[in-house]
Amino acid sequence: MNKTLRDQVMNLPAQERAELAQELWDSVHPPGSALPGDIVVLTQEQMAELDRRLEEYKQHPERAEPWEVVRKRLWARFDK
Repeated sequence: MNKTLRDQVMNLPAQERAELAQELWDSVHPPGSALPGDIVVLTQEQMAELDRRLEEYKQHPERAEPWEVVRKRLWARFDK
């Protein structure tokens, strides 16, 4: 990748970088398109777990952790 272009992109505000990332991803994998092996079908158990977690969040939103906190904890596992 062109270093100058990369540096320019990295200097954009976070929101603009996120928008650009989405546009780039959509150009590779357009919304609604399916690549071979790309279709994900959830099991009944997985759907039930997602429903359970959503309900738990609705009942106790104060127990939720911001994504930034969760991401930091997950990445810390790989920094060892």
